[in-house]
Parts: sequence; structure tokens; C-alpha cells
Amino acid sequence: MKIVFVLITALVLALNGYPQSKSTVFLEAESFQNKGAWVVDQQFMDLMGSPYLMAHGMGVPVADAETTVEFPSTGEYNVFVRTFNWTSPWHKGEGPGKFQLIVNRQKAGTDLGAEGSEWLWQPAGKVNITDSKAIINLNDLTGFNGRVDAICFTKENTPPPSDVKALGKFRKKHLGIPAKPEKGGNFDLVVIGGGVAGTAAAISAARLGMQVALIQDRPVLGGNNSSEVRVHLGGRINVEPFPALGDVIKEIGPSRGGNAQPAEYYEDEKKMEMVLAEENISLFTNFRAFDVKMKGSRIAEVNARHIETSKELVFSAPLFADCTGDGTIGFLAGADYAIGREGREEFGEPTAPEKADKLTMGSSVQWYSVEENQPADFPVFNYGVDFNEQNTEKVTMGEWTWETGMNYDQINDFERIRDYGLLVVYSNWSSLKNSVAKEEYSNRRLEWVAYIAGKRESRRLLGDVILKEQDMTDYVVYPDASAPTTWTIDLHYPDPDNTKHFPEKEFKSIAVHKKIHPYPIPYRCFYSRNVDNLFMAGRNISVTHVALGTVRVMRTTGMMGEVVGMAASIAGKNNSSPREVYQHHLSELKSLMEKGVGKYDVENMQNYNEGSTLGPK
Repeated sequence: MKIVFVLITALVLALNGYPQSKSTVFLEAESFQNKGAWVVDQQFMDLMGSPYLMAHGMGVPVADAETTVEFPSTGEYNVFVRTFNWTSPWHKGEGPGKFQLIVNRQKAGTDLGAEGSEWLWQPAGKVNITDSKAIINLNDLTGFNGRVDAICFTKENTPPPSDVKALGKFRKKHLGIPAKPEKGGNFDLVVIGGGVAGTAAAISAARLGMQVALIQDRPVLGGNNSSEVRVHLGGRINVEPFPALGDVIKEIGPSRGGNAQPAEYYEDEKKMEMVLAEENISLFTNFRAFDVKMKGSRIAEVNARHIETSKELVFSAPLFADCTGDGTIGFLAGADYAIGREGREEFGEPTAPEKADKLTMGSSVQWYSVEENQPADFPVFNYGVDFNEQNTEKVTMGEWTWETGMNYDQINDFERIRDYGLLVVYSNWSSLKNSVAKEEYSNRRLEWVAYIAGKRESRRLLGDVILKEQDMTDYVVYPDASAPTTWTIDLHYPDPDNTKHFPEKEFKSIAVHKKIHPYPIPYRCFYSRNVDNLFMAGRNISVTHVALGTVRVMRTTGMMGEVVGMAASIAGKNNSSPREVYQHHLSELKSLMEKGVGKYDVENMQNYNEGSTLGPK
């Protein structure tokens, strides 16, 4: 039976309206009943323990978020708001993310969100509560990404703890979250991550008879190919040696290409409809997996938390697939992984650097503008990165080349990486609008700026085979050849011209391509070498940094998902592990790959961004 979890207003009211302390009311911002035009940002839950609300108005204040809170008693409360002055890594002083807390239509204390240099509990003064219920508003003042994690009303004199673990315990206590999560269900396969790879894996396994849970931490599917990030699909489908692979991608993929285009280009509804059409898939949107329970070297359970209600569910299965991109489930389970670039001696790759380092490909905050029939103003925005006539990018949109964070940790520094992406978009646009191209850009308005960053690289979970550069350039075909990679070895580096203007603060990239023949990836790259029941599909498979350059595009990752779904069905039927599929059932897997799991006879409309590889070897 299909189970689709949605936000239940009653649950939000329960969390907001029934505090667990007589002297303290703790309110998660993401659980506001009416979020106005504030957005829920869950990208950094693993770092700070919770999502938050953000006023992503691109320089125009957004509509208020509002909720009703029930207080245990009347009287005077101290108010603390957990917030962050997000430009503080680059600008020492007041930041642009100002907002106000409004209690019963009256402003509480001073403006918030524009001071300090880390996530902190900012005092918001005292309020006098005269009734058991109060209306709380978040009033954005700037439109420049002010953010609120939580609000605490207390008759005590101290704020909640700042330490993430201690704050987590505080949250559970004051929100009344049970110590043990509710049962999300027992399944044949649990797929974590609803990008193209995870969606394809879930569909593939479901069509082969498995009961599948698909857990996705956003309201839409598609990941980088969704309307939230807006990266088009890349690579080829339906090519040798298994031309049926890619049939699912043909069914769910958008018919139009292009990065940073209007939302409808990415056809979120098509992906959702295709998943909902599968009776064997139980879809859990807005749930982020955050913990695993192990039995020896096997994952027994995965815990997930709703990004708005804080509801926690536990999922059980004999098999799991990590399609998170970051390898989050594998990391939590103790899977072997790599991050950064291997040194040349480790695998003998010609393209690898002499010595290993932590450099990765970066993340993109894409954007575009539109031409209006009248002047469109934009506030002066200058918070630590100076733009002038020589270094301002005179463009009307920014796509994949607007890439940040190559020299930072794409896991632990990810909020900083995303925020720098926002910072340079706004700073450059302010320069164009207010100084270097004022007349030319007079009628131009920022139409869309991503706040969900498009990430290319972080952890790579290690399998029984680690795919390397020479495997592809020398066309070394393994016995378990499977999903083909058809893109060039496409590695990104800081743009030297951008670095000249912004040393150690670059935000543009270049791509260096190395052509290959279409190459079938070994199936043994799709499961963990030390977590016995863990598959993976997507950019977190078992490859070197150099090899990641080709396998990371989304038509290719989608075909990985199809193969993982097939292998999971074989493992489930034979009560075997992913490794044992290779050892004992490889011929059966090849038979499924030859047949494919396409369900609908649809024309391939995805004749865009197929890449530039050489012909078959």
C-alpha cells in the first residue's frame, strides 16, 4: 500500500501549542503553521540538528510567517531567537539578514539576524503574555536571507544550549518528541535520496516486485534536476552494452534542456506522478534520514525526521540504497569512503595531482534575471567582497560556472559554501544595478536565485571496485559491466581569471574535458565493501575523484539507479547480499539489464546535453 506523508496541521498545532514546561515555550521556526514566503532550508540539518526558515526574497522583503502558540501561563517571558548573521565570514559588522519578531502584533525587542559571527541565541527582549494563546510573526525587513532556527520564550534568565547535542536533547524534551521514533514500516528496500538516481532505483525495484520506501528530504523529487536547483540532465541513455538501461530516465526526464531556466522546464510533476503510479513505492517526502542502527556489519534501521514537524520515523529492511549524494547513510553506518583528490601514485592516474589533497568540485548557486518594461531597483549590497568596473561579471544569468567551495569541505562547510554563492550573486548584481552598468541594467530584475545549492562532489563510498581513469581511457571492461557512462571526464577547477580578481575568494569555474569511449561501469562500484547490505547510486559511488568527472551526470546516475533496483530485486529474492549478486547471480542481473524495466512506450525526447564522447571502442 502506498503511503504518502504530508504536513498535518494538527501535528504542527500539537508541537506548537502544548509546551512541555511550565516556564518555557520552545518553538521551531520551520513548524510555523503559515510560513508566508519564508522557505524551509534543511540542507544543513546534519551540522546544526534542525532545519530553519529563511527569508529568500532576493532583496525584496518576503511575506510574514505566522503561527499561534499556546502558553502554559501568563506573565513576563524572556525571548531568545536562534539566528545567524550569514555574511559574517566576509564582513565584520551588521549583516543584511534583518528581521523582527512580532508577538501579538507588537515588535519584541530589537531587530534580529544581523549581529554576531555564528549561530547564536540572540536576546529579543521581554514580552508580557496576557492570554493563553499568542500570535507570533516573523517579519522580514530586507529580503536578504535572514534566518530563524527556533524561538524560546522562557521565564528563566538563560537561553537554551548552543551545543548541537545538548540542543537536540532540549528540543526533544520541549517539543514532546518521543524517545523512540514511530515505525515508518518494514520494506524490502529502503532508498534514501529522491534525486534522479534514487527515484530511478525505487521505480526499478518496485517494478520488479519489491516493496520500496523512498525517503526524500524535500517536497519535490529530482535533486539537482528539480525546479529547486535547475540543472539539466546530462549524458546518453539506451546505449550498448545494455540499450534497455535508461528507459526509466526516458519516462521521468524533462523534455527540455537548459540550466537556470524557468521552473516548468524541470517537470517536477512528471517525476512525482511516475513514482506515485507505482503501487509498490511508499513515498516519504520532507523526511531527512539522520541516524542508522547497525547489526554487525549490516544496517538494520534508518531513522528519518520530518523537516517541518520534527516527527521521527524508523524504517526497517534487509537492503538499503544510499542515493543521498553525500553518502550520508554509508557514513553513518561506518562505510569506507574517500573525499578529495587521490595522489597520482595511489592509482597511477595521469590526471591526478602529484599529492593527494582535499580539493573537490564545487557547488553552484544558479540564477537568472528578466527584462521589465520599467525600472527595477535593487538595494546596494556590499558585505565583504568588492566589485568594481574591472571585476564585475556583466551577465544576465549565472549557471554551472558560478561554482564555489572547491577549497572547503563540502560537508562540514556547506552552509558557508552556499552562503558565499548567494553573497557573490547579490554583490555582483548590486554592482551592475547601482554602478558599473546602471543604465544598461536599469530594467533588469532578479527573477530567480537558487537557495538549494547544486553540489557536485563530497563523499565517495568505496566498493569492491574503485573505478579509475585508466579503466575508461584504456577501455578495461570488467565482467560485471553495467550502466554506461557516456560523458567526458569533466573536472572543474577555479577559473584563473576569476582568481586574479578574487584571490582565495573565487566563485567561477572552468571545466577541463578528456574524451572517452562510452564505458560500462562495473556493478561492484554500486555497493559498499564493508557494509554488507548497502547499495549506492549517484555521485557517491565507488570511483576516484578523476573518474567521478564522467559518472556524475544525471542520466548516468539514473541508469545506476535502475541497475541497483534490479540487483536489489535479485538479492531480495535470493536472500543474498549485494556482493553475492555479483558472486552468484551475475547472469540474472545481466538478463535484467538486457530486458530493462521500462513500463511505458514513450519516445525519447531528451535529445539535449548528451555530451561529447568518442564512438564505441
